[in-house]
Amino acid sequence: MRSGREEEERRKAMSGGGGGGDGGSSSGGGPNLEWRFNQTLRNVQGLLKGRSFPGKVLLSRRSEPLNESTSPEHSQNYARSFSEGDHEQDDYRESSFEGEDQNSGSKTSSSSLNKSSISSTSSANSSIDAQRLVSGARATDSARITKFTKELSKPAVILEKLRELSWSGIPPYMRPNIWRLLLGYASPNSDRREGVLSRKRLEYVDCVSQFYDIPDSERSDDEINMLRQIAVDCPRTVPDVTFFQHAQIQKSLERILYTWAIRHPASGYVQGINDLVTPFLIVFLSEHLEGNMESWSILNLSPQIISNIEADCYWCLSKLLDGMQDHYTFAQPGIQRLVFKLKELVRRIDEPLSRHMEEQGLEFLQFAFRWFNCLLIREIPFHLVTRLWDTYLAEGDSLPEFLVYISASFLLTWSDKLQKLDFQEMVMFLQHLPTKTWSHHELEMVLSRAYMWHTMFNSSPSHLAG
Repeated sequence: MRSGREEEERRKAMSGGGGGGDGGSSSGGGPNLEWRFNQTLRNVQGLLKGRSFPGKVLLSRRSEPLNESTSPEHSQNYARSFSEGDHEQDDYRESSFEGEDQNSGSKTSSSSLNKSSISSTSSANSSIDAQRLVSGARATDSARITKFTKELSKPAVILEKLRELSWSGIPPYMRPNIWRLLLGYASPNSDRREGVLSRKRLEYVDCVSQFYDIPDSERSDDEINMLRQIAVDCPRTVPDVTFFQHAQIQKSLERILYTWAIRHPASGYVQGINDLVTPFLIVFLSEHLEGNMESWSILNLSPQIISNIEADCYWCLSKLLDGMQDHYTFAQPGIQRLVFKLKELVRRIDEPLSRHMEEQGLEFLQFAFRWFNCLLIREIPFHLVTRLWDTYLAEGDSLPEFLVYISASFLLTWSDKLQKLDFQEMVMFLQHLPTKTWSHHELEMVLSRAYMWHTMFNSSPSHLAG
């Protein structure tokens, strides 16, 4: 067992090492950055204890090694060192509200949590830690919901605080309003909010009337070709989710995409943008439809509600892509830039995998271009997408930069596997990733590693220099 002085020195070292990045949120800095970084490490420890993952050496430079030889007594001291004197740290441990929303019949009482925290057989450490993390997150839901409610009830929402809370997941029923706020579509001022939304929704209706609801004779050849391409791509959008195949949803998607493309001529429509509308559609539909998405019926909604949902999707898509304009212009230079940064980051975090991919002749563009183009929507089960986008939208203008770290964490999930494959096998594997059975547990691990690496590397301006 460490002495009090050793514990203090180690805490100082860890907090000092975690203070360089911006925390993956524009609200970072100071004490908030320190507790978020510490909580991320604690999150990673709880989820990955006993597991091997790329970057383990980097992690152990800031904490004690996460190996099976760590004694229960040592683990308790280690966990205690993160939580002393900081009750706010429970916020970051929230792994997912969506997970509870889907499993609301299996809540864990605080007494059972206390009992599970006492169990310390080393053979069961990994599963117990993971279960405790998820259970602990559910046990703190009421406290986090109270904090969200407090922020939303203010006359003027403080967006930085809302981003800080949202990064770790948003309660599903609060998600529509919070997404509108995070994207700057809804006004932070409660007195102006409804008026702004009404005006923007009417503006969207005018745009549809002006650009979409016209005969082809009034369109240019390029516009006709673009509309045809959108009509082809809409049925391909999230094909494994039958709800999106409904004719009314297809038509709404087509109107949103075409109107957006006409009003953004610098890029126009690019394949992949159709995927980016789907999280907004689901979230804003959830305000009006109850139960599982597969049981929804669009026929239950009035034309006015459908128009409002389309308008919200249109404006939120516009706000999202405003920060990534060169991702969808000619040759998509923004995405190519992110692919290059991803290659450099992987080389620095996991040199053996980087070397193996290079030896096999596998280029990052061959798989990562689609990741960045569609923001990983096609790579994970659709029920996890909205949780992932909570973090995306909380990042704000820093999202493109943080996408590199998320993609690195995503790729390195399969580092050991990939190093055993040849070129053709790697291509096939990366095109058909085994994520169909993923739960919020795996997604939270990806986000935790991404945040940790961002905090470690981002304070070094030259770490991604070619």
